Amino acid sequence: MTCEQFPQSALSMEKRVELIAELTECVSPAKVLDDSDSLQTWGRDWTRFHEPAPLAIIFPQTIEHVQAVVHFARKRRIGLVPSGGRTGLSAGAVAVRGEIVVSFDDMNAISKFNPVDRTVVCGPGLITEQLQQFAEEQGLYYPVDFASSGSSHIGGNIATNAGGINVIRYGMTRDWVAGLKVVTGTGQLLEFNKGLLKNNTGYDLQQLFIGSEGTLGLIVEATMRLTRPPKALTVLLLGVPEMSNIMKVLDTFQNKIDLTAFEFFSEKALSKVVEHVGVQRPFETNTEFYALLEFECLNDQLSDQAMQLFERCVDNGWVVDGVMSQNQTQRVNLWRCREDISEAISRWSPYKNDLSVVVSKVPAFLAAIDAVVSREYPDFEIIWFGHIGDGNLHLNILKPETLAQDEFLSHCHRVSQWIFDIVQKYDGSISAEHGVGLLKKAYLAYTRSPAEIALMIGVKSVFDPDKIMNPEKIFDI
Repeated sequence: MTCEQFPQSALSMEKRVELIAELTECVSPAKVLDDSDSLQTWGRDWTRFHEPAPLAIIFPQTIEHVQAVVHFARKRRIGLVPSGGRTGLSAGAVAVRGEIVVSFDDMNAISKFNPVDRTVVCGPGLITEQLQQFAEEQGLYYPVDFASSGSSHIGGNIATNAGGINVIRYGMTRDWVAGLKVVTGTGQLLEFNKGLLKNNTGYDLQQLFIGSEGTLGLIVEATMRLTRPPKALTVLLLGVPEMSNIMKVLDTFQNKIDLTAFEFFSEKALSKVVEHVGVQRPFETNTEFYALLEFECLNDQLSDQAMQLFERCVDNGWVVDGVMSQNQTQRVNLWRCREDISEAISRWSPYKNDLSVVVSKVPAFLAAIDAVVSREYPDFEIIWFGHIGDGNLHLNILKPETLAQDEFLSHCHRVSQWIFDIVQKYDGSISAEHGVGLLKKAYLAYTRSPAEIALMIGVKSVFDPDKIMNPEKIFDI
């Protein structure tokens, strides 16, 4: 028996009232919501391709509350969907079959800070930006950063192994998790690693939960590592005429300077930011692509070296124009050319593909995908940007205003199959950092072998035998 056999959306009103009354015994009555506005708000993430239909929203305040909710859900065979900042882009936090949404908004405190170990113990509902600000107040730095850091939660970052703009230097979220407390699908509380730097005692179960999208259990506490802050961050924004040249620019700079970021975006992306967000163009020359490099400019020697490398790129025809930030304000404004793209294109309800290949294959990979989409759907506008320094590309297909949402989605699903054929050919990933959720689960086999998928399903059955944890995400179970 699984929760799939009893979709709560089919319940009578009398039965729903009974279940919600019983659910309030897990927390205070004020911490359970079932009005239509709340169900719509907390029942979805940033994706808009599935209509939310949760039974209720619950706001636990303690680990004991979470365990009580899990025991209730297990007894009643009701699915649980974890909810953080709801900034996900794979429909991983969408409740579509009468599940209970478990929001961690109230479990958002920093409970401990260890300056010697450089660790912070926090609740899963702590906003990423708040951790960054806390680290700064201690003279330290939390390096995982992305456009949604002002609203995303640490628990959600861990559940999706969030990446962002600093991966080339600092890695993914999993590299900054020192310990976890989780509640499994049986209601069992597990504590992993306890902040240790070295812990070679069998299987690392913590790593299974990082990136598991809530399908194994609920993260209820995290111990996060901090590091020293970078100094004198400086941005170079370069105009690049051809995609293949971007990799030559990366190679040129990376061999001489330790980069903290290496991003790219297309002229079409920049045009949207300039037109709809009001960001100024960085320089007069328009080029097909742009590369944004960031590094610690600790002295005049490094500044001179960066300019010499820029001139070398210009002399070779790889770059035709560029600008280097001279202060923090200029640095922030140059970053806006890249970071404001998602906001600028949001009005077109873009269909997003979050892809990755090894860095050396990026130009050929992008060209192959661009050719297929342009050939099959010449009326679709394609916006490219991404964390190209780690091989992560974001493909955004904008919905034509005259095309209905359902029809657009149908076309994009067809496009995805062609795209993922190319991903498979290049030994890439269908999801570099957004996760699988509902949107990508039909395509999981393009990146994972049947044996791997079977083993992952087996792992889920150990931690979540009744299949109540974020059901139907990643797999159809």
